[in-house]
Amino acid sequence: MNKTDQMSFFGFEADAAETVPSKETQTAMSQVASTVAVTPLSVYAAVAPSEAMTSSAPSDLEAMAQNLAQHPDFRVLRRLVPRTDYGPLSGQATRRVIVLDTETTGLDSKNEKVIELAMLSVLVDLATGLPIGPVTIYESFEDPGKPIPAQITEITGIDDSMVRGLRIDDAEVTALVEQADLVVAHNAGFDRPFVEARFPVFAGKAWGCSFQGIDWKKEGSGSAKLEFLASERGWFYDAHRAQVDCHALLQVLASPLADEQTGLARLLAGADQTRYKLRATGAPFEAKDKLKARGYRWDAEGRVWWCSLASDDLLDAECDWLRAEVYGQRSARVQLEAMDSRVQFSSRSGQLKERAV
Repeated sequence: MNKTDQMSFFGFEADAAETVPSKETQTAMSQVASTVAVTPLSVYAAVAPSEAMTSSAPSDLEAMAQNLAQHPDFRVLRRLVPRTDYGPLSGQATRRVIVLDTETTGLDSKNEKVIELAMLSVLVDLATGLPIGPVTIYESFEDPGKPIPAQITEITGIDDSMVRGLRIDDAEVTALVEQADLVVAHNAGFDRPFVEARFPVFAGKAWGCSFQGIDWKKEGSGSAKLEFLASERGWFYDAHRAQVDCHALLQVLASPLADEQTGLARLLAGADQTRYKLRATGAPFEAKDKLKARGYRWDAEGRVWWCSLASDDLLDAECDWLRAEVYGQRSARVQLEAMDSRVQFSSRSGQLKERAV
């Protein structure tokens, strides 16, 4: 991410009346910030270890960071530290969640291969929605049997020499996944087809998607990208490697949402809900702008506008909107594909039916 992007993350728009940082604050900034983007009247700082800071004790660096954070022109990010234990169990009701990420040779699960798989398996306290107990970590490379494209290496840092001759252990993956009540990925529609094609055990598990399953815009976030969500909570990390992405996602989902419920609790509750893919069959051509503005997508092969709905209530509301805004007084029927958590985000079809609107 370039420095201009870093500034835009936090919407700094200072005016001429803002206070100039004190001499002490400027000194602290120069000692602490390894990445700083500056406009004439505003500053963004990300705190990370550097050679210039090795002579300072950790307590001194933390004091500097806190000093910076107290000034209105600064926002401090700390490097995300993976957690491997969330404290002792105390007999509470729990569910086991696996947080998963993959790196692959491309985007098409039918033709491309997994080259890295990472999973974090942890219990979640149903009363608090927080992780609890030790985190089981699995990470492995796999040789895809063909050269890794240069653009994939550029993004992930994974090259042919790192995966040559390696294979992910099927038995270890199966044993870990069989224990899970829910598998979570930040873009489950991408990860699930890949891992199901390689490991059949995933097909029988409930899945949640932290990208689609939480309305991040409604939660006040400017983006649903994982790096952005982490930065909003005060962290930065080296993205696009599977295990660190999993740690970042677990900590983001352990944070409270606007209603004080954690993201993990929201996804566990949503695992029992049926999602619907609604196809607005027979929608008049002149309604295309309304449908597009509503968030519908165009299926060029099926020549139909469609949307995804996460609950029965949302489905009812959407049918009411279609009746009022798209079909009018016409008699119409839309096609629904009902998908529970064991089908959604996979490449498999759900149950098809029609509904009058």
